[in-house]
Amino acid sequence: MARYTGPKVRLSRRVGVPIADTPKHTAKRQLTPPGPHGFRGKRPKPYGIRLDEKQKLKFHYCVMERQFRRMLAEAGASKGNTGEVLLQMLERRLDNVVRRAGFGRTIWAARQIVAHGHVLVNGKKVDRPSFPVSPNDVISIKKENVQKLVRETMESLAGHVTPGWIEVNPAELTIKVLVLPSSEQVPFDVNTNFIVEFYR
Repeated sequence: MARYTGPKVRLSRRVGVPIADTPKHTAKRQLTPPGPHGFRGKRPKPYGIRLDEKQKLKFHYCVMERQFRRMLAEAGASKGNTGEVLLQMLERRLDNVVRRAGFGRTIWAARQIVAHGHVLVNGKKVDRPSFPVSPNDVISIKKENVQKLVRETMESLAGHVTPGWIEVNPAELTIKVLVLPSSEQVPFDVNTNFIVEFYR
C-alpha cells in the first residue's frame, strides 16, 4: 500500500482526535466523525476501539502498517512493557525528534526536512526519517536556507513545549538527546494495551 497523500485533517476526523498540534486539526469542527453531519452510525465494538487506538498512533507518527508491525514485533522481543517500548521506539525516530524540537510544525513537515537531506546527526547527513536517535546524539540543520525556514517555524510556534529528554539550542539550531524518552513524556494520549491486544 502506498503512503497516504490525501487531506491530513481527514485522518484526525477518522480517529476523533487531533493527530497534529495545529489549528487545522485541533479545531472542534474538524473532529466531527466523517460522513454527512458527522453521522457515526453504530456503537463501536471492541475490535473497532482497538483499531482506532492503533490508527491514532500510526497517523501521529506517520508510519505504514508493515513498518508498524515490525516495530511492534521488535518491542515484543525486548525487555519491559511492549507498549512502552513501542512508544519509545516511535519517539526516538529522527523525524519525530525534529518535530518535538519545533523545527517542523507537523510530522509531515519534519519528515520532509529529514528526507531531503537537510539534517545532520553527529556531523553526518542522515536522510532516513526512521533513524533511531540515541543519548548524546547531536542533531543539526546543515543548509542556511533551511535554517531560515526552521527559524521562521520556531517563531510561529511561540509557546511550544520541548520534552525534557531533548535539549534545543535555538541560536545554533541544534538538538541534543539527553536520555531515552519515557511513555510519560509522550504528549499524545493513547492506550498501548489496546494496540498490543489488537495484534494478538
